[in-house]
Amino acid sequence: MKALRIYAGPLARRHIEQHGLQPQDIGVIPGAAGGPKGLMLGALDRLIFGDWLTQSTQTVHLVGASIGAWRMATACLNDPAAAFQQLEDEYIQQHYALPPGQKRPSAESVSEQFSQSLQDFYGGRVQEVLTHPRYRLHIVTSRGRHLLGREHKIATPLGYLGAFLTNGVRRKAMGAWLERVVFSSPNTALPFATSDYRTRQVVLSQANFQLALQASCSIPFMLKAVHNIPGAPPGAYWDGGITDYHLHLKYAPELIAASADGTGSTATNDLRNPGLVLYPHFQQTVVPGWLDKGLKWRHKATHFLDNMVLLAPDPDWVKALPNGKLPDRQDFIRYGADFQGRVKAWTAAAAAGQQLADEWQAWLARPDMDVVKSL
Repeated sequence: MKALRIYAGPLARRHIEQHGLQPQDIGVIPGAAGGPKGLMLGALDRLIFGDWLTQSTQTVHLVGASIGAWRMATACLNDPAAAFQQLEDEYIQQHYALPPGQKRPSAESVSEQFSQSLQDFYGGRVQEVLTHPRYRLHIVTSRGRHLLGREHKIATPLGYLGAFLTNGVRRKAMGAWLERVVFSSPNTALPFATSDYRTRQVVLSQANFQLALQASCSIPFMLKAVHNIPGAPPGAYWDGGITDYHLHLKYAPELIAASADGTGSTATNDLRNPGLVLYPHFQQTVVPGWLDKGLKWRHKATHFLDNMVLLAPDPDWVKALPNGKLPDRQDFIRYGADFQGRVKAWTAAAAAGQQLADEWQAWLARPDMDVVKSL
């Protein structure tokens, strides 16, 4: 059974039909929130960053939220293929002891352990990320406003209720409760427009890298918010997936070109720099925010994604994985104290992801437009 599905927006499809797809065509790579689902993309990450993109020299913007931010930061390390394997191994092996009679560990204990994991993973290597010669990292976080400005046992649930109700009326109006704050590599413009949602940009540094990355992964009520990140506006910062679950952003080719060379003059059909977005994802739909998961009418592709090539596993192939699904956070509850059972299932799923990489590599060698579907 085929594992990989390839989708493309109209601009991306036209470029591939005329020129094929080369590593130098890529201007942006997003990394979605989704927790353990990201394990399915390990082999693709190793192929893309460890081999394919090394054949080109252009600037590439890496935009990530939550586990996607962790993946994109890992891509900026020396020897990214080895770093991605380490990330996969350590993510699978993570274990949070359950208090007696509890189904979940406390948010305090998870945050403390996760902070130590980030320190162990990136300790002494942050400069590799910040000074990568080609990759420009953008870590997406969600900053609370008003009731959500500080984490509080009463105000925080009320604030998220307000965000949920407001978002149901209009996504942009949720900016009254939460704003998008993007921590970016020094001297780097954003490769997407920000008129869709309230947005701030902050410069990444040695002082704020780990805190920004931890904030981007801090799921409300499962981890503690990160407060007062150096160089950023004061307040509580949570998971970037709240505002930008799958990074459904306006990846305008002219903005990608401008952020790469400072001119923005490159034509969208220019073979040298078409500003394509390559998106290794775990599903076809690109859901705007975490609170939009149940709002199916917001799951459709928009013109924001016209220059995107999206790679995703075939839903029928996914059914053959352990438990008939992608790994997810519910597995911590499903397996409970059966740590080895979860490790076995996640290891098998991650190993199966090699088929996605193999099929992508085969398609690159012999592109077939018949298998490229509309996004």
